[in-house]
Amino acid sequence: MRIISWNLLRLEGAAVGDVASLLERERPDVLLMQEATQHLDALPRLVPGHYHRLPWPGRIHGLAIWSRHYFAAPQVLPLPASALPGRLPRRRSQIVKVGDITFANVHLSHGQLLNRRQLLRIAGALRGQPSAIIGDYNAVGPSLIPGFADVGPREPTHFGGDVVPFRLDRCLAHSLACSFAGTLDFGPSDHKPIVLELQVADAKAPNAALQRMRRRLAGLRAALR
Repeated sequence: MRIISWNLLRLEGAAVGDVASLLERERPDVLLMQEATQHLDALPRLVPGHYHRLPWPGRIHGLAIWSRHYFAAPQVLPLPASALPGRLPRRRSQIVKVGDITFANVHLSHGQLLNRRQLLRIAGALRGQPSAIIGDYNAVGPSLIPGFADVGPREPTHFGGDVVPFRLDRCLAHSLACSFAGTLDFGPSDHKPIVLELQVADAKAPNAALQRMRRRLAGLRAALR
């Protein structure tokens, strides 16, 4: 399944026509969007597919998903909030199952402790099913969640002040194999779209880390003989 995630930069960035062009050019199975406004509601008329937008309370933007495949109404998952109510938007995640994979579309808080707490909340809701947490993490440094692997692209996806590089757009995956991870050009947004090709992992096949460990052990045994 080919997945694209893109922070659109509300009102100032990617418009519905830009999103439609991306879909026609890249032909993903699923497009996850952050900072999506009501203008995106015209998308299904431009590119046939299934669409759902989740606005944030008191904000003009929120999360949205488009897919060429049918999906049931997404679950809304409230996330841990800042200790300063009213100062920051109350974040929510959009949880949707497309085919055999459950996706959590996210735009996490800037606070580095808070966005880790939000990730733990989402991971707990997804536990036990092939799933991916994808979107704008606003995270600096590694995001370590037991049972989830960071399979997203390693290159910067945003430049703070157009100067400082950050890898803000990420993917943590559980029970999934990633055969490709990369980025696209910025386009009209200040974030690069990220592209992933995911499939449910074969439980019978050893994962890449285990294979590397076995090769190292074999090399050590050979050196000790």
